[in-house]
Amino acid sequence: MKKQLLIIGFVWPEPKSSAAGSRMLQLIELFQNFDYNVHFVSSAKRTEKTFDLESIGVATDSVALNDSSFDDFIINLKPDVVLFDRFMTEEQFGWRVGQYCPSAVRILDTEDFHGLRKGRQTAFEQKEEFGLAQLQKDTTKREVASIYRCDFSLMISQAEIDILTQDLNVDKRLLHYLPFVLDANSVINRKELPQFNERQHFVTIGNFRHPPNFDAVVYLKEDIWPRIRKTLPEAVLHIYGAYANKRVEQLQDDQEGFLIKGFAEDVNEVMQKARVCLAPLRFGAGLKGKLMDAMQNGTPCVMTSIAAEGMFGTLPPNGIIVDEASAFAKASIELYTDADLWEQMSKNGFAVLKSRFDKKEHAKSFHTALNKLTQGLKEHRQQNFIGQVLQHHTLQSTKYMSRWIEEKNKKSKLG
Repeated sequence: MKKQLLIIGFVWPEPKSSAAGSRMLQLIELFQNFDYNVHFVSSAKRTEKTFDLESIGVATDSVALNDSSFDDFIINLKPDVVLFDRFMTEEQFGWRVGQYCPSAVRILDTEDFHGLRKGRQTAFEQKEEFGLAQLQKDTTKREVASIYRCDFSLMISQAEIDILTQDLNVDKRLLHYLPFVLDANSVINRKELPQFNERQHFVTIGNFRHPPNFDAVVYLKEDIWPRIRKTLPEAVLHIYGAYANKRVEQLQDDQEGFLIKGFAEDVNEVMQKARVCLAPLRFGAGLKGKLMDAMQNGTPCVMTSIAAEGMFGTLPPNGIIVDEASAFAKASIELYTDADLWEQMSKNGFAVLKSRFDKKEHAKSFHTALNKLTQGLKEHRQQNFIGQVLQHHTLQSTKYMSRWIEEKNKKSKLG
């Protein structure tokens, strides 16, 4: 008999819009391969870019926040595993899962370490050096509390595991490393891809609703692209991303070859046409989907250390890592004009994909950890006393706040 997985989504997955959407589909596929029936619910609104989950055999439902209808839903479903998509979802629904399905394994998929990303953004905006003072803010406290309340959390970056365990003393037994995963058979043969002389121009890509991506485009416009354009006056930068608003569109400059292209229907086509991908992120966390896309399509990158974090391990990167604007521009020009360097960096990317993101290897590790957790859930929770304390506190506070909101909503409807 198949086990039941309930995924509570913060949003409905949009794999063509964000790396988070692609990540969610990868998780669904892994659980289906583990012989789970998958049920996906969310309180968010679906959009025209929402992926058709029913087409891959996933049952879906919309659920309401602060509403006891969810209690009846989860009691009837009886999930064996509940996966929370980001800590905000665990805050909203975790106490209900704990109360009405106490034997279900609770897994948090962090997507990226939100507290780290926001702490770095704060430090950047205030022109301060990032440290524990910026890290230990409210978002991190909420996120770490969620990690403790869950049985284990999926971390996309080993660098984030190191920060959580070394700087914040989080119990390593609560964390499991599961990066982006790729089926070896799905990786395009490098020899079949356009080569150096068949490509032209630069590209950058990223969902514009994500603050690090918008800041990177502004950084390109103001500090990096003018330097590149001065040396390569015929070069063009194609900027792709979902949800480009007027603030983004106003950055367009045809004369300078700074072109806002908007949503990319086919990221592979976009990457294969470009000679170099630029990723000048000045803050952020997690793994960068744009770098994964670039490596899969043989496109070398120039990237900041923030963009490269957690991606390459000890392997050579698929490009040049540099942080200062003038050095970033110089590296971009060098990679764009040096065919031998370009070829080596393209090769590096495929070596990284094969060594660090192999689906078979990570699926085996995750399945083993999940089975071990399922079989020893009682003992695991006994060893996580802080989690018990936080779960108790949440049941006493969040539960009653939610009930109060529900009653208030009912009275509002009655007029």
